[in-house]
Amino acid sequence: MLVLGLLATLPLGAVLGSLFPSARGLGLIQLQFLGVIGISGIFYPLTALPEWLQWIAQVLPVYWMGLGMRSALLPDAAVAVEVGESWRHLEPVGVLGAWAVLGLLLAPVLLRRMARGESGSSVAARRARALQRVG
Repeated sequence: MLVLGLLATLPLGAVLGSLFPSARGLGLIQLQFLGVIGISGIFYPLTALPEWLQWIAQVLPVYWMGLGMRSALLPDAAVAVEVGESWRHLEPVGVLGAWAVLGLLLAPVLLRRMARGESGSSVAARRARALQRVG
């Protein structure tokens, strides 16, 4: 589950990171991910949320990673608070696999497009400015 979760989310991070020209925009992405984690069922049962929010959470990979980990680590009695009172062992693999395939197809294209817009001299100049601020 851990490997499949990483394959599903790491390309997504690369895609989102390629959309912003500087690191300042990444703070907005972090805020959105905190919201995604908040509705994912990690901290409290998903069944406690409104039904429309449950549907949104079940589209995103964080919920499925959490469900897979809960099914592996929690006792059988904990299934009572899950959606449908089932661990749904095949669905996390399918959804995370779909996210992984989508991310692995989309990430190289977007990263290649981003790299074409950068020259080596602009990267070197930005690196020099960053090093001056640090040291």
